[in-house]
Amino acid sequence: MSIKIEKTENANELKLSFEVEAEKFDEAIKKVYEKSAKYFNIPGFRRGKAPMAMVEKQYGTEIFYEDAFNEVVPEIYEKELEENNIEAVSKPDIDIVQMGKGQDLKFTAVVQIKPEVKLGKYKGIQIKKVEYNVSEDDVNHELGHMAERNARVISVEDRPVENKDITVIDFEGTVDGVKFEGGKAEGHELEIGSNTFIPGFEEQIIGMKIDEEKDIKVKFPDDYFSEDLKGKEAVFKVKLHEIKKKELPEINDDFAKDASEYETLEELKNSIKEKLEEDNKARAKYETEEEAIKAVCKEAEVDIPSGMIETELDNMVKDIETRLSYQGMKMDMYLQMIGKTMEEFRKEGEEQAKDAVRTRLVLEQVVKDAEIKPDEKKIADKLEEMAKMYGKQKEELEKNEYFMELMKKQVAQEEAIEFLVANAKIK
Repeated sequence: MSIKIEKTENANELKLSFEVEAEKFDEAIKKVYEKSAKYFNIPGFRRGKAPMAMVEKQYGTEIFYEDAFNEVVPEIYEKELEENNIEAVSKPDIDIVQMGKGQDLKFTAVVQIKPEVKLGKYKGIQIKKVEYNVSEDDVNHELGHMAERNARVISVEDRPVENKDITVIDFEGTVDGVKFEGGKAEGHELEIGSNTFIPGFEEQIIGMKIDEEKDIKVKFPDDYFSEDLKGKEAVFKVKLHEIKKKELPEINDDFAKDASEYETLEELKNSIKEKLEEDNKARAKYETEEEAIKAVCKEAEVDIPSGMIETELDNMVKDIETRLSYQGMKMDMYLQMIGKTMEEFRKEGEEQAKDAVRTRLVLEQVVKDAEIKPDEKKIADKLEEMAKMYGKQKEELEKNEYFMELMKKQVAQEEAIEFLVANAKIK
């Protein structure tokens, strides 16, 4: 077998020309025949017992060519990539030049390869200092959330609906006098001011009294998920059954005892402040790292192949599909809700995918240039973390060479980010 490797006119693209001996291709044809013989029914022969020559005569000599090609080529292709140190980042575009029984198999494979990254300045980059301080207002804001979570809900009977009230209503909507799916409910709880209903609906509930009925006119937003309703005017017949409101507890030592593990309000405030400071520290660290990565990526030169962007988009879509499945939703339903086709959705995600690929390539190059070796303890800690996440024994994961290689790369890239920040000039 012979192979010729040459660059194409496109950057980061190679053309591989293969020539496979006729004997090897004929052997593959025979293998395919033996696997599929049972499916052929030739007159004069028991099912699956007809000689290969008779099957070829009945169906044509090309009957086994495609399967024989798929039998012999993948192994050859992968082997040549490995032996020639070619990092393919796209599926090969195959063109068959010659294929036939008793003939050398000739074909070409055009494939995109991992691009070269030319780093600019990555030591001593200038980034702005990111810092977040905890104020008394921040602590009081968190206390307010705690009070909300510990509020009592009481019935109100002596006044009309006010903002922030919780109402219990029946409603039925129509568009041009016609009822529509999802437009009716009974005993529905709606907090006024929550902005969970169609714009303009909640405001018109304000002032209603218990047992009062009212027609509420609204217009569905132009970007509403339902094609049948977007931009349409609707009328909802509404009946108010109950009015309730939240009664917030007084924030004092007793509140601290009831709502937390602390004895005094002062202790609770100190605990909240410590937690917010930890969160702010983590937030500042993340944003500082992002600043450093952006600065280095801006200085780097790299021509990203379209195949890498497409693969990244595929992974992004798979990730969204997984998260949607936890909510009992499928991708096509989600696309319908946001009013986009898959093509439009992928198009919008191209820049994000390109940035993700660029960041990964640049960090990989920083690892090489700075000669960063992944720390063994960090690898062990990461392995322990992943084993817990997947519910497996770490020894089981260690046996998976592909997984371990990916994990080591991830640790090395994390250390590259730490390296960039440590060597940056923060102003």
